[in-house]
Amino acid sequence: MVLKNAVLSLLTFRAMSGYELKKMLDSTIGHIWSTTQSHVYKVLHELESTRLVVAQEIEQNGRPNRKLYTITQKGEKELEQWWIAPLECDPVREAWLIQIYFAHLLKNEQITHLFEVKIQELEARLATCEDPNPYSLDTLAPNPDILDERMHELWQMTIDFGKAY
Repeated sequence: MVLKNAVLSLLTFRAMSGYELKKMLDSTIGHIWSTTQSHVYKVLHELESTRLVVAQEIEQNGRPNRKLYTITQKGEKELEQWWIAPLECDPVREAWLIQIYFAHLLKNEQITHLFEVKIQELEARLATCEDPNPYSLDTLAPNPDILDERMHELWQMTIDFGKAY
């Protein structure tokens, strides 16, 4: 459900291929939601079959044809309903914390190693939030008229949440 609406939201900016959508998902909301290329294509297929998006096939010389997806009016209406609907908080699911919870049988060095590995992973994730251009604004919305201060502030809130998390 979330990925479907994230894809539809990106398509409100411009038509994109599945490959472009995956890149944009990674560079815009990757700090708070991750996905795989195969999931993006699965969602696009579902969106197309329910007429929330339409695809235009573009021929390419020496390469497979490329599909550009565009959101439909039906997709915009469904997306608007999702945007205004309050969402429940997801429960915390951190597998590594379960390891720590039951780590009393490990040696201190083993527990220390678990923390060191997790710290490295979290530092790498934090670095993605500190990218000076995490939204790929030029790529996402080449029309500067739609890049207003309010949009930047809302996007920054998600970056700040990603850092705090």
